[in-house]
Amino acid sequence: MPISPHNRRACRAAVAALGAVGLIALTGAPAAFGDETAPALVIGGIEPIDRVKPGSSFDVPVTVANKGTGAAEKVWVSYSVTRGLDFTEVPSNCRAQQVPSYDEMPERWIAVCAFDQAVEPGVVYTPEKPLRVKALDRALNDELRVRVGDVDPGADENGTPPVAGTAPAVKLVEGQAGSEGAAQFVDVPVTSINTADYQVTGAALKGSVGETVRMTVKFTNAGPAWVLTREGDRLVTVMITPPAGTSVIKPHGFCEAKGEAYACGTSQRSVNEGGLETYTFQLKIDKRVADAKGSVALSTEARPFDPNKSNDKADITLDVTGGGSTGSTGSSTDGSDGSAGGSPSTGDDGTTTTTNSGTLAETGSSTWTITGAAAAAVVAGAGTLLIVRRHRAQT
Repeated sequence: MPISPHNRRACRAAVAALGAVGLIALTGAPAAFGDETAPALVIGGIEPIDRVKPGSSFDVPVTVANKGTGAAEKVWVSYSVTRGLDFTEVPSNCRAQQVPSYDEMPERWIAVCAFDQAVEPGVVYTPEKPLRVKALDRALNDELRVRVGDVDPGADENGTPPVAGTAPAVKLVEGQAGSEGAAQFVDVPVTSINTADYQVTGAALKGSVGETVRMTVKFTNAGPAWVLTREGDRLVTVMITPPAGTSVIKPHGFCEAKGEAYACGTSQRSVNEGGLETYTFQLKIDKRVADAKGSVALSTEARPFDPNKSNDKADITLDVTGGGSTGSTGSSTDGSDGSAGGSPSTGDDGTTTTTNSGTLAETGSSTWTITGAAAAAVVAGAGTLLIVRRHRAQT
């Protein structure tokens, strides 16, 4: 589902932000209504994890407590990490699966650990060996969710088939009193020391007065990190200004007119490393304007992860050739720079083609044949724009 520049559907309901660190928990432990001996399991012992170096690992210490009046005969603890993280090893009493992005939720790994032992009321437990998580090269702003329950949560039907772990099984042991939590699940932010390079690609248009030309511009995350925009934070907006002397016949599907420019959103709230958004417009050349030039530029909100600002804006040039008139219906000339890595172009229906991997340097041109009732002429849309890459050593 496309996400407009300033409007995004909340992906998580019934959660509340606790403090500036962004620790999120669902308050209120589960309990069976009217059952005086029901268990009420809660998870705790988890703190925000900051400034992790890609390639390094960290433990996820958790506690399990029963605030009910009856024992839980068996317990399941679920761990979920977004795509910048992964589990280093999974115990044999746990199963893991990979879940792709869907319903605006980012791609993630899930491990569900079953503990076939009773959890008594008033006692705090902890796994005898904490689950270990690794920060991948693409890590930046990730999320860790831990959940506890006395019923098997099952597998996510959108994910891969669950696979049992191969590391030695882990059991629960009594932990330190006073470390129990107050929620059935907790979301914890995990930040890594990394960067991502947002950049845009312009276009070189060519045609005669009266023609309709296709303008294709692009937004790319050149990495190395993927970027997950947190709930409440502003998504990046791509501002597209067509060249003077043209009028927009058909804008891209989720671009909104803002004066002479168009504000374009992204298809997801996360942008994978190598991720590509393509925006295609149909423009009519109304008149010749000397040195006509438009632009594509990123919005100016702070992006601390992206120190390279040199490729945040690119030109859209227009070369008006002889022939044609303002009353001509013309045809379409593709003025895009092309798409490296075999990415398909955006169709006339305004649907964005999004690519999450592939070569990022893009050059080339595309040409369409224009036919008239009495004569034929070939109008070549050409132009090459080199995406500036930044190669920065990671600390």
